[in-house]
This record gives sequence, structure tokens and C-alpha cells, in this order.
Amino acid sequence: MDKPKALLTYLSGTLGQIFIISLAVFLLRNIGMTVDYTTALGMVFIVIGGISSALWGAIVKIKYQKAKIKEILIDFVNVRQPISSYVLVLAFLLLDFCYILYGGKLQIGSWYIPVILFLKAILFGGIEEIGWRYTFQPILEEKLNYIFSTVLTFVSWGVWHLLYFYIEGSLNQADIMPFLLGLLINCFILSALYNKTRSLWICAMTHALINTLSQISSDGNFYISLICKAVIVVMAVVVSHKAKSKT
Repeated sequence: MDKPKALLTYLSGTLGQIFIISLAVFLLRNIGMTVDYTTALGMVFIVIGGISSALWGAIVKIKYQKAKIKEILIDFVNVRQPISSYVLVLAFLLLDFCYILYGGKLQIGSWYIPVILFLKAILFGGIEEIGWRYTFQPILEEKLNYIFSTVLTFVSWGVWHLLYFYIEGSLNQADIMPFLLGLLINCFILSALYNKTRSLWICAMTHALINTLSQISSDGNFYISLICKAVIVVMAVVVSHKAKSKT
């Protein structure tokens, strides 16, 4: 499988699968059926749509880079990473959520709630990294520069998310523009982490932590958030540039 075919296979498979599921959900809702988190059929569609990026990421990784399924699974759970990798994750997270320190708050009812949310986020979020950061963007970066590759990944990932929100029934409640801005920043964070660490686990873990912290945090200073987002982008570009200059 050559590079253009690998990219086309991933995008057509990932977006095609979730689009077909979205279309099926649309047709079923139009005949009066409830298809969302509250029904068994809805959960089936959510799972099938939600695994599309991981599934096609693995398929392309195996066919294009000759990886083994066992290697992908080991990379996904390989927590034995250098301390410096975890420190970099912490630095990005502190920047991403420091706005909460200025008038915001963390809503934690019980100590185990964040743990449960994190484990859920690994399965319903972290797994996406098999496709977007572990497979798709590294192939893009074989020919395109880091910033352009990150933006292309963001656009594709954004379309995927909007279709996923429709399937789960939360699209009408989503605040689209703030979400997309956050998604763009996450693209820079996660791609920089992968370029620096080459670790699928680091990306999956960070993705899950971002989702968890987003669910338990509220309010905070909007302007501080924007400033930190700008710093994150600059930091991600520098980290990626330095990582690539060493290869």
C-alpha cells in the first residue's frame, strides 16, 4: 500500500463508516425510533461509529507499515514511558486547564468519579488515537509540514466528531464553536506528544485526561484560556520541530 492509498483508505474507511451509521440513525429516527444512549440499538450504533477511527487506523497501520495487531495492542497499553514524557503531558495539561484557577472550579462528587470517567474516556476517546495520531497524521507528515498536517487532521477529526455527536444524540446540545476550538488545540497537544514520544499510550492517556478534566471543570477566565491556547500552539510547534530535527 502506497502513501496516497493509505491516506485514502483511512479517511474513506473512517468517515465512510461513521457516515453510514449516521445515515442509518437518521432514517430510524425519522420513522419514530429512539436511537441514542438510552436504547440498546443506539448503543450498538454508537460503538460501531465510535470504533471507526481505531479500526481503520489499525487496518492501515498493518497494511502500510506492516505492523502486527499485537504490536498495536502493546503500544496502546505500554505505560512504561520515560518520566520526561509524563512531565511534558503535565505541562500541556496545566496550560490547557490553568484558566480554572481564575474563577473556575472542579466538580468532583466522590474521589472515584474521575477514575471512572478516565477509564471510560480511554475506551470512548483514547482509542481514537490509534487512527488520528498513531496512523493518519504521521503519514501526512511524511510529505507535509507539521502545522498543515495538524490542521488537516483537525478538519477530518472535526467532521468525524460532529457525525459521532449526531449518532449519540448530543449534537443539538453541543456548543460547536468552543468545542472545535478546543479540538484544534487538542490536535496540537496530541500530535506534539506523539512526535516527541512516539508513544500511542501517551496520546491515549492524554486524550482521556483531557476528556475527564473537561467533564469535571466549569467556568474559569476566558481570556486566560485564550492566552494559554496560543502558548500551547507555539509550544507544540517547537516540541515537534525539535523532535523532527533529531530524526
